[in-house]
Amino acid sequence: MIAANAWAQEQDDGFLGTLVLGESKREIQTDTAVPVTNIDQEEINDRQANTVAELIDSVPGVSLVNGSTPQGSGINIRGFGANGTFGTDQKVLILVDGATTGAEELYRIGNQLFTDPQLYKSVSVIRGTVGSFEYGSGVVGGVVQLETKDASDFTGGEPGFRLRQTFEGYSNGNGFASSSILAWQPNRQTEFLFNYTYRDQSDQEDGNGDTIGNSAFTLPSLLAKGKYSFGDDLEHAITASYNQSTSEERDVPYDSFGTTTDSFGNVDRDIETKIAVLRYQYRPAGNDLIDLDVNLSYSDQKIDSNYVAGSASCDINGFQSNAPSCLRGRPVPPGTPFDSSLQDADHRYETTKLTIKNTSYFQTGAATHDLRAGIEFINRERLDAFAAPGGTDKRIALFAVDDIQIGDGLTLTPAIRYEKQDLEGDSDASAPENASYDNNALMGGLSARYEFSSGFAVFGSGAYTENLPILDDLGTPAFQTQPEKSRTWEAGFSYNRGDIFAAGDVVRAKVNFYKTDLWDITSYGSGRPFLPLGEVETRGVEIEASYANAAGYYVDFNANIVKGTETNAAGEDSPWRNEPTDSARVTVGKRFGETLDVSWELFGARSGIDSSGDPVAGYGVNTLRATYLPQEGAFQGFEVRAGVENIFDKNYLPNLSTRNSPGRNFKLTLAKTF
Repeated sequence: MIAANAWAQEQDDGFLGTLVLGESKREIQTDTAVPVTNIDQEEINDRQANTVAELIDSVPGVSLVNGSTPQGSGINIRGFGANGTFGTDQKVLILVDGATTGAEELYRIGNQLFTDPQLYKSVSVIRGTVGSFEYGSGVVGGVVQLETKDASDFTGGEPGFRLRQTFEGYSNGNGFASSSILAWQPNRQTEFLFNYTYRDQSDQEDGNGDTIGNSAFTLPSLLAKGKYSFGDDLEHAITASYNQSTSEERDVPYDSFGTTTDSFGNVDRDIETKIAVLRYQYRPAGNDLIDLDVNLSYSDQKIDSNYVAGSASCDINGFQSNAPSCLRGRPVPPGTPFDSSLQDADHRYETTKLTIKNTSYFQTGAATHDLRAGIEFINRERLDAFAAPGGTDKRIALFAVDDIQIGDGLTLTPAIRYEKQDLEGDSDASAPENASYDNNALMGGLSARYEFSSGFAVFGSGAYTENLPILDDLGTPAFQTQPEKSRTWEAGFSYNRGDIFAAGDVVRAKVNFYKTDLWDITSYGSGRPFLPLGEVETRGVEIEASYANAAGYYVDFNANIVKGTETNAAGEDSPWRNEPTDSARVTVGKRFGETLDVSWELFGARSGIDSSGDPVAGYGVNTLRATYLPQEGAFQGFEVRAGVENIFDKNYLPNLSTRNSPGRNFKLTLAKTF
């Protein structure tokens, strides 16, 4: 749509007319102290993302580890989350329709998001801790929330059938994707949706024309979803959904982050992610105290691997080689049989969660409250595997978040979360037999925001959280009673105003400064024996700004400037190993009515370090996008999107990544809803 909003201006002499406000690519959330970015369906379509990670790489503070593939990739926010060794550090929470997904630390395997962007209608990214307490504990980097599509998104809430077909093609890697959606509403109370998406890609090439190893994948995904509303005012609603993605890899490096076969050898790997959600909502008309949401979810992620004999440099005729790359600091006598336990390990995570939450709106004196309170029951089971101890992580959590509006300008938001944990290990060699540990933590924060009548607002917040022990550390009893602790302070300002330079234009901006301290660390360390870090400190500023006018011109800008320091056990400081590099992104575009939208995007990053701590050069990458939506004639209703990513075929290695990014990539998308 060309117009996101319209307003009627009134003065003492009456109605003056309607002004159409300009619309930028993305609306900046200036009405909250929480650093949050929302990506809607229109932007999801326009970005033509190949992976879910690529959907959010334009959010300030977000960095990707090998984001162009689902395997060996992940999301890093403010220096926490995905890394190139264990896949994730558990400090970024991933939610799909409220279900917690992803896995704990798995050596050399990415495990956050094996799913397809075509299944989703919106993505929300909360950066930092302050907005996380109603979703989970231990959130230091942030929260990524994905919402799947609904049938009513296509039927408009009216009875009938709708069929949407999307085809995508891209040149680098000869990529192809097909997404078929069937939406049916037999009546206004009932709706059903089925989505099947198939995505296939060969190995891509970088800007030098060299093959990017381990970048090929095939990813079929499906979504089945139904909703039934009932009651006199349809105040009750039950929604059920099932989301599944699978990936088969044959004779690929065990190290998903690497680009070539190394001493780890190759494996045949099967990955399956399943998410099932049953949701009940009760919203009685005329009762502001009750807005009940009960969400029962089940997430299952399996990663099965089988070693390909003879593929490792250590494996010579079925025996361990005495090559230097195989010694790993310990002598191996020639003729020792090759141990493929790591490569043959099968991993499985099953997470069952019940969240009961109620939202109440009420007044106490001069204050109005929007109170969200609830309880969660979480059960996570991990299959025992080599170097990955199995067990059960059971938790009960209570939380409350209250948005308190005082007068016209002041908003205070206290938040609290209490979480109790019971960890129990399976009987195996990697953990004490029947090991059991109990932990609990009280976490919370407070944010304040004041908005002036000029459209200018200031805000600040403080938040404390604890990352309770994980199953992966069952083999280290000392870590099982030592939650990691984090404190974050934030402050900033925002501006939202129209009619600045011309009638109908809009200026939005938000600047957020933050400082995060992490201590009692168990996730990171080095040396033999393993020595945890003493402390990690990160500090930075995130900038978002946009301008749009009624003529259709728009400019979007965001930047992230960050600095991190880690302190080892000896008290020595060094740069934070997972520190993102400073970066900025600017998009300039023009909308021609509702028919055409053309934009040019430039992303630049300063020099930084790669996943091994080696320096990488800075770079700038250009992308051109165009969306054509015919409004009349024979092609009315068709959607055509074209893009050229990395226009100048730049060869570059992103900060924190383990392999080069793809070179020039032409993309074309054709879609129509029938």
